[in-house]
Amino acid sequence: MTTTATRPQLAYLHDQLEDLKQKGTYFRLRVLDDRQEPECTFDGKHVINLASNNYLGLTTHPKLIEAALEATRKYGVGPGAVRTIAGTMRLHMDLEEKLARFKNVEACVVFQSGFTANAGTVSAILGKEDFIVSDELNHASIIDGARLSRAKILVYRHKDVAHAEEQLASVKDQPGRKLLITDGVFSMDGDIGPLPGLCAVAEKYGAIMMVDDAHSSGVLGRNGRGTIDHFGVHGRVDIQVGTLSKAIGAIGGYVCGSRDLIEFLYHRARPFLFSTSHPPSVTATCIAAIDVLEQEPERIEKLWENTRFFKKELGLLGFNIGGVTTPASETPITPILVGDGRLTMDFSRELFAEGVMATGIAFPTVPEGKARIRTIMTATHTQDQLQRALGVLKKVGKKLGIIG
Repeated sequence: MTTTATRPQLAYLHDQLEDLKQKGTYFRLRVLDDRQEPECTFDGKHVINLASNNYLGLTTHPKLIEAALEATRKYGVGPGAVRTIAGTMRLHMDLEEKLARFKNVEACVVFQSGFTANAGTVSAILGKEDFIVSDELNHASIIDGARLSRAKILVYRHKDVAHAEEQLASVKDQPGRKLLITDGVFSMDGDIGPLPGLCAVAEKYGAIMMVDDAHSSGVLGRNGRGTIDHFGVHGRVDIQVGTLSKAIGAIGGYVCGSRDLIEFLYHRARPFLFSTSHPPSVTATCIAAIDVLEQEPERIEKLWENTRFFKKELGLLGFNIGGVTTPASETPITPILVGDGRLTMDFSRELFAEGVMATGIAFPTVPEGKARIRTIMTATHTQDQLQRALGVLKKVGKKLGIIG
């Protein structure tokens, strides 16, 4: 016999969901009915998609699809074990070696997701006697990893290198290791971390330097090598984290650094030790994606062309896209700042009804009063699609009083 009713022990969850509905920030998952493309179908409705992390359109690239099919035919659908027992396939090693060469480091390890790469690494390399100095807007996976490590956490104001130095200076005489950590590109505002200044501070105080490059891999740097390449700080960042789930078009995360770092994570990173490795299809897809990054640089050029156009047009329409009291976007992530959570979710729903998929983001993903629509450009959006989307944004924005 199966029951679906909430038992009294979990009744408080229902109450909290009702509270979200009262605040207007409750949502239902939108279901994609076809392929993740600039125009696709969610919940049976054809829309222009401004919500995807598919920066370069690689989710449907023919070379990646063929690589996945070929690997499945050759190796099957799954690896059958965790990496440390019987689940490390030659494909996994090929991918890690290819990523290490691409990122210009000694070695690389692939995790099941970008989240586990961050959380698993921070919690593995530090302990309760250590210190973490972290940007206040760092990704949730960094925050969770810091908490799991039991290290003492010091937060510095967003992108404030001087404040980061103050925090490091305050514990320089304390025993224990120090880790300075930042996002390369911040996922909610689209601004870029000040890596040169942070690297200098880390070097001054002998701190480990770590960068989460999830939203810059495939976007910034030569052929999408990320913020380390963008700023030319090779050799000054001890730990580089990236994702295979955004510009790469598949799923997973990775950590790049010294051979010792990667060998240590093989032994101590809990997500690596206790999760089955990537299926052959995904691994082969990621290998093919790196080839595409190196062979088709025009994709990144088109991504930035679309980004510059869309930002300019949003600004001309009168939308608040940051830069005064909030960080200004410097990447294809362009938030439309609304402020009120209920109004933001109403805006998102009205846009969807008019044929544009643009997701509302409110507390707790962003602070109270900082709710926004997050839009993301891709290389595969056409000028016609962007013009039509801008027309809908203008119409709905005026209707709801978000723009004049």
